[in-house]
Amino acid sequence: MEGCLKGGVVINGTPIKLNPILDLPYQPRLKGSAKSLRQAENLPEVLFWMQVHKGKFHQLDFDRQRIIGNYIVDFYIKKLGLVIEIDGDSHDNKVNYDSIREDYLISLGLKVYRVLVDDILRHMDFAIMGLEDYIVKEYGVSSG
Repeated sequence: MEGCLKGGVVINGTPIKLNPILDLPYQPRLKGSAKSLRQAENLPEVLFWMQVHKGKFHQLDFDRQRIIGNYIVDFYIKKLGLVIEIDGDSHDNKVNYDSIREDYLISLGLKVYRVLVDDILRHMDFAIMGLEDYIVKEYGVSSG
């Protein structure tokens, strides 16, 4: 693509700097749990997945229910080192847990983007635009 960094992506006319984090910790004991979560067909996750899998979102490869350390994240973009979490009611009573988890992910050099279940269910276009805007803001290469 014209104006795109080698092996990179352009979103809304902005070249995106890749930030692959290649050596992430992995707990094999969570493999069964991750598989169960993928098969559970959580509606917001499935709807989001339908928008982003197979390169539908700017040719980026998404992993669903990816194991990182002792945690399983909703979605992960390897090329960017970006975790995407879909937050619903299950997060209401886990503020401390979510904070510790997010701090851990950030300590690995990852970024974390959160989107609300309601946005996925009622405003998918805006949820996708919000993700694009976040990526441009955090990874965009200015031309000046």
